[in-house]
Amino acid sequence: MPMQQVQQHYDYILEEYLSLEENAEYRSEYYNGEIIAMAGGTINHNRIAVNVGTALNFHFKDQKEYDVAISDVKLWIPETQHFLYPDVMVIADKPVYYENRKDTITNPLVIIEVLSKSTQHYDKGDKFRYYRTLPSFKEYILINQYECLIEQYTKISDYEWRISYKEHTDAMLKFVSFPFQISLQDIYNKVDFGS
Repeated sequence: MPMQQVQQHYDYILEEYLSLEENAEYRSEYYNGEIIAMAGGTINHNRIAVNVGTALNFHFKDQKEYDVAISDVKLWIPETQHFLYPDVMVIADKPVYYENRKDTITNPLVIIEVLSKSTQHYDKGDKFRYYRTLPSFKEYILINQYECLIEQYTKISDYEWRISYKEHTDAMLKFVSFPFQISLQDIYNKVDFGS
């Protein structure tokens, strides 16, 4: 989801942010004392996130070793002091919660972001750098909502990631972190690139 406006107050402590977020009408992310309001998503953004999250959730329905979280679950990144809302996360084993809060995890295996024009550079740049500080994080999927294009980053070592691209609706996105694949046709189901 997009990060847009920075609020007026820049020195919130974590507990203030978490308290405000529990009762907020709109979600905000947190970075080192700053609360950053998130802009709303498009219907295409939502369709893609739902398509991927639903397919993953169905795939793991009988597998207790994996769990799927959608954009209402926060991610805490201790090294960079961020609370973020990835579009979809896959967690291996059991979720590790930030201070036992059931709305915030710290151990994603896979993170999936649906790109927006206002956030695509952030998602590919700084945000990816923040995510890479998490030891559990092994695979990053970026899905373009304006054309059929998926970028898949796979961790090779602590300092090396491999990238691959999928650009045709008849292609399959094969996850590396676990045995699962989904067609781009299913990922982009009901998505209207003209809107």
